[in-house]
This record gives sequence, C-alpha cells and structure tokens, in this order.
Amino acid sequence: MLKTEPQTQPDMLQRQRLIEAVVDEFEQPLLRYVTRIIRNGTLAQDVVQNVFIKLFRQWKPNQRPCGAALKPWLLRVAHNEAVDVIRAEERRKGAHQRWSAEEGVARHVPVTPSTTGTSCATPDDERLDRVVASLNILTLEERQIVLLRLQQGLSYDEIATVTNRPRGSVGAILHVAVRKLAGEVQRREGV
Repeated sequence: MLKTEPQTQPDMLQRQRLIEAVVDEFEQPLLRYVTRIIRNGTLAQDVVQNVFIKLFRQWKPNQRPCGAALKPWLLRVAHNEAVDVIRAEERRKGAHQRWSAEEGVARHVPVTPSTTGTSCATPDDERLDRVVASLNILTLEERQIVLLRLQQGLSYDEIATVTNRPRGSVGAILHVAVRKLAGEVQRREGV
C-alpha cells in the first residue's frame, strides 16, 4: 500500500489557497446553474456544497486544479446532484400523497418552487426577465442545455461531455428549446 507523505504547513496553506480560489471562481456560476434547474435557492446551495465536497475528497496533496477539465467536471457533478435532489423530492411528494390518500386526508398542499436565489437578470432588462420566467416551460433536459450554453458559455462539445449526450443531440435539443423559449417570450410580450 502506498503511503502519502505528511503535508507540511506551507503545503497545507497552499492547498487551502487553491481550494479557496476554485470556490471563488466557480461557486456563483454553479449556484446560478443549479438554481435554475431545481428552482430552489436553498436546495441549490446544498447541491453546490456537495459538489465541492466531492471535489475536495478527490483532491490529492500537491495536486493543482486543471482549469480546462475542471469546469465541465463541476457542471456534470452539479447536474447529477441536482437530478438526484429532484428525484428525491418527487419520491417524497409521491410518498406524502400516498400516505395522505391512505389516511383519508383530502387536502393537497401545493408545493411551489422557490424563486429565491441568484438571478442573472438586471432590473432594467424586462426581456431577460421574461426569458428567465419562461424557462419553466422547458423540460429539465432542455433547461439544462440552454443554461449550459447561454449562462455558462459552454461549447456543444463541452455540453455533450457534461450531459453525456452526443454533440448532435445537444444541438437538436438546444434548437427545440430556443424555439419554445422564443414562442413563450413572444406570447408574454403579446406579439
């Protein structure tokens, strides 16, 4: 079994600075991305925290982050974590509804997603507000790809890596999603 040499104090300080730099660079973009996927700012913070925990568990002493590979990896882990949260919420809601039906409770408490969290819209940009509000009409898959392209600025190849889809399917999904968004924005604008 291989042993890792104990880290010296300067090595630990350098590692801490590298970790802080990664968090500073990627925390806000990840929060925006995850918040838009799961539509809940509080759960998004938990997801992003889990992403960084996974990164730091894999981070070996004296290892440096590789910028080109790090962003897609973080986005992929964030996506997977967000999907897990959505599935868990759906299971919880289903279990609650089954329990309510078994108990003869006739009430249904609607759960509305939180709109709190990080917003990329400025108060002056009403059209961007309408686009962001229109994201709800997209499927999770479409919303993910639109956000990776427009909010994170990833290429089709990078999106394909993050989503584990072929490049051509990324383009097709993005095309359909943009058409849906355009139609919804026009509808909201009364065009």
